[in-house]
Amino acid sequence: MPEVHHETVFFSGRVQGVGFRYSALQVAKEFEVAGFVQNLTDGRVQLEVEGADDEVKGFVNAVEERLHGYVRKTERTADRRAPQFSGFTIR
Repeated sequence: MPEVHHETVFFSGRVQGVGFRYSALQVAKEFEVAGFVQNLTDGRVQLEVEGADDEVKGFVNAVEERLHGYVRKTERTADRRAPQFSGFTIR
C-alpha cells in the first residue's frame, strides 16, 4: 500500500465554540484529504489529515486562512505513512 503525506496540527487561541470544526469540515470538501478534527480538553483543536502532499498542505493552509482571526498558534508535524482514514469527519 502506498504511503501518504500525514499531518497532525494543533490550533490554539479562540478555537472552540466558534464553528472551527464545522468550518474545517467545509474546507475539507474542497480538497482530496481524509482525517478528522476534534476539540481537546485543553482548549486546542486537533486536526489529523492525510493525502497527497499538495492536497494536505493546501488544506491546512486554507483552514488557517479561513480561521486566522481565531488562531493564535499553529503547531504542525508531518510524516509519511500508510493511509489510516476514509473521509473527513468531526469527532
